[in-house]
Amino acid sequence: MGNFSVVGKDNFASFDPRPSEHPQGYVIVLDKPYEWTSADAVRKIKFALQRKYKLKNLKVGHAGTLDPLATGLLAVCVGKATKSSEALQQQPKSYLAQVTFGATTPSFDKEKEIDATYPFEHITKEKIEDVMKKFIGVQDQLPPIYSAKYIDGIRAYEKARLGEDVELKSSRIEIYSMELIDYTAPTLTLSVRCSKGTYIRAIARDLGVALESGAYLTGLQRTSSGSFSIENALSMKEVSELFSRDETF
Repeated sequence: MGNFSVVGKDNFASFDPRPSEHPQGYVIVLDKPYEWTSADAVRKIKFALQRKYKLKNLKVGHAGTLDPLATGLLAVCVGKATKSSEALQQQPKSYLAQVTFGATTPSFDKEKEIDATYPFEHITKEKIEDVMKKFIGVQDQLPPIYSAKYIDGIRAYEKARLGEDVELKSSRIEIYSMELIDYTAPTLTLSVRCSKGTYIRAIARDLGVALESGAYLTGLQRTSSGSFSIENALSMKEVSELFSRDETF
């Protein structure tokens, strides 16, 4: 996959962030802030590196988009480590999600306003656990129209925001495990381990349908991606300290 270095909480104090010290590049294990796009995080880090080390052509990218309304693990690749970004994206990912029953939104999360309400009083923890068993395994998932999928070279969410009709094809995904953490009606907290390309928002939608209600995603944290774990992830403040103690994002 690549002989790159990795920086996280475990070696934050001793890590030398100078790109010249890492010929194969390095990966920053980042805890992406709420409402930041993945591109925001990459852009901030790239600008800080270029400014600090006077580099013009440094490559910086990420290994797997995380929605703005989600927080958690984002692997940011620096230098030659960007060559491994595709391989890193292929790794399984884990999430901690909050799903609220009784309503839906066009985006399947809090980005858009509620467009319909449904009864949820009949939903019990036992019914949820029974339904969740049916979600395990390889399956075809229909992505949200407010997604980064391309349609004729244009992002689906761009078309949706313009009010254009959006038709997406199902994607083959795999859900390795789902665990109910808590259910305090109408909000379910669950953990999901899944393959690349899985939309947790779509799982929320499908759980609502399966339980004869509606549902949307009200909270999401990516807790792992391959061997990278949220416990070892750095905040943006900590990342800024890698480059300069008196410069912040």
